[in-house]
Amino acid sequence: MAEADGFEERLEWDACLGLFGDDRGNLIPILQRIQEKLSYLSPEAIRRVARHLHLTTGEVYGVATFYNQFRFHPPGKHPIKVCLGTACHVRGGEIILENFERKLGIRDGQTTEDREFSIDRVACVGCCALAPVALVEEKVHGHMAPSKVEGLILGFHLEKERQDREKAEDDSTQS
Repeated sequence: MAEADGFEERLEWDACLGLFGDDRGNLIPILQRIQEKLSYLSPEAIRRVARHLHLTTGEVYGVATFYNQFRFHPPGKHPIKVCLGTACHVRGGEIILENFERKLGIRDGQTTEDREFSIDRVACVGCCALAPVALVEEKVHGHMAPSKVEGLILGFHLEKERQDREKAEDDSTQS
């Protein structure tokens, strides 16, 4: 994905804004559409929406932050969602979240600098019998334990190393 000031993103914003008039009632649908296309709401997207709807950036940001559905940082390539619904909370969901945060060096709602991982807490994923639960790339991982957190992250790192090696081998054979 392009950076926040990238040409492709500007085209996406313009396409989303072009679908809606400048009525204030279009604010949430516009924000939803931009997030659907770009996976998050950048500061520039918020400024453009504000201009389009003749609102202040503070008004747009205020509405966007009121709803949990909106992200303000680009998600990682491997998004991680840790359930903290009642069953998961009671069975140690908070400990699982802390383990992901410690292992990746980021907090809830953040993305790693290399944009490989992001972590979000979610209310309930509907898998209470498997509590505590984490969704990694939308795949449900039940009965989570700190050792499973370590294993999941290690698996991604090993897969990335394998892909890097294969790419290097391909590049060297094509030279």
